[in-house]
Amino acid sequence: MTTLTNGDDLHLSLYRKMFQIRRFEEEAARAYAQSKIGGFLHLYIGQEPIAVGASAALRPDDYVMTTYRDHGLALARGMSPRAAMAELYGKVTGCSKGLGGSMHFFDKEHNMLGGYGIVGGHIPIAVGTAFASKYRGEDRVSMVFFGEGAVSIGDFHEGMSLAALWKLPIVFVCENNEYAMGTPLSRTLSVEDVSLKALAYGMERDRFNSEHVLQVRDRLAEAVARARTNSEPTLVEIRTYRFRGHSMSDPGKYRTKEELEERKKKDVLLRSRVELEEKGHKAALEAIEKEVEDEITDAIRFAEESPEPGPEVLEPTTYAGPFAR
Repeated sequence: MTTLTNGDDLHLSLYRKMFQIRRFEEEAARAYAQSKIGGFLHLYIGQEPIAVGASAALRPDDYVMTTYRDHGLALARGMSPRAAMAELYGKVTGCSKGLGGSMHFFDKEHNMLGGYGIVGGHIPIAVGTAFASKYRGEDRVSMVFFGEGAVSIGDFHEGMSLAALWKLPIVFVCENNEYAMGTPLSRTLSVEDVSLKALAYGMERDRFNSEHVLQVRDRLAEAVARARTNSEPTLVEIRTYRFRGHSMSDPGKYRTKEELEERKKKDVLLRSRVELEEKGHKAALEAIEKEVEDEITDAIRFAEESPEPGPEVLEPTTYAGPFAR
């Protein structure tokens, strides 16, 4: 079982990771606007405490999978900003050799087993990793992240059903940012409490608002302990809010500027910073932020200077066998 610790040192380390994600995403948005990044780009700005708190509740050998909004979780699990930014730039030094792009991060070293582009399609895959852990007699936990837009998808229910039936060590985390791709909850779900869906499968559930990174860690740690100790699944709904559109191409006209500004006042990242500064850690915070700024600047330079994947990478990943002749 993961032993939880508290204190300002831990809070500072979690703040550092949240700030790293925030600055990474802001610079990714800038590069996208400059046409240095192609394809789609889904930013995690506003949701950082979930990925960071979840990672603090897990062990390094536990498995995680997520949606196409995957940069935050990858960084939270330990992927380097260099490998992440290079992947966005489509460079061979990226985490997926430049072949996956924004939506398909993968990091075997840190057991981050992918960002997935099909809504809800990755949930049964995560159930499969949980089944593998149980089959092999391991005590590793799988944690799968998805948005509220996925809970009406068949794959979500198939995954929940099998996890409950086979009593698998998995935690289902619904990051409910209230708008899915751009439609308010009231227009997509007849019952807005997503966690109630656990009752249909005899599964434990939890539901709370993301208000502090340590709160997220502690609540998810309960579900992780249940999975690791009892091999039982849990559905956890975390209410959050994204400060950017669904993707960079989304102008976000489905919500007012007043609503957005009001929610930014409750930014959990800012809350941690204020709390730590009030405790006398201003110098430490400034040092962390300077260090992170240097990391992100380095990651951008690394991505820009790295080569694109050549034929030696593209050929074997496109065709294999007689058909390639």
